[in-house]
Amino acid sequence: MSMKWINESPLEGELVILEPVTLEHIEGLTEAVKDGELWKLWYANVPTPNQMHEYVKEAIESSASGGMAYVVRMKESGNIVGTTRYYSVDNKNKRAMIGYTWYSDSARRTRVNTECKLLLLQEIFETYNAIAVEFRTHFHNTASRKAIERLGAKQDGILRSHQIMRDGSLRDTVVYSIVAAEWLAVKRNLQSRLSV
Repeated sequence: MSMKWINESPLEGELVILEPVTLEHIEGLTEAVKDGELWKLWYANVPTPNQMHEYVKEAIESSASGGMAYVVRMKESGNIVGTTRYYSVDNKNKRAMIGYTWYSDSARRTRVNTECKLLLLQEIFETYNAIAVEFRTHFHNTASRKAIERLGAKQDGILRSHQIMRDGSLRDTVVYSIVAAEWLAVKRNLQSRLSV
């Protein structure tokens, strides 16, 4: 595939719309990140309000180089509650990672993440015929690890001393994946969780 694999189009569910990120989203994302002060989690790479402009510029650049960054907007209120993206997209091998995901505190422990992941996974497996999708998180981010495991992703392994964190500590990165053969069961699981 020589063309860009992931199209820049919104994904719409019952609760949320995933909109391709633009500079116009900076203010909404800044407000979203203040709800819960997620940047204070030492094991998460979440921007501070003052870093949001650079964060959004980098997200737009990642979209231009083959990935696709989205803001998460609640359909009912119109409020932006977070962000997520496809990244490290490998067109040739039909693989991508899903990550850079964070939500305002009011959206956490709701159906928002389940629906976002359903939309992203459905798009990449059913529209783009992906072979595999990967998720990565900090070993100590137990909430993220549980959320990824609830999706139905399987742990592939742990990359030891994989990244230097902003506080200088070394991150062990836990790698998970969902492969195409598992998609139907994962889809049914996500749909059933959204219906309760």
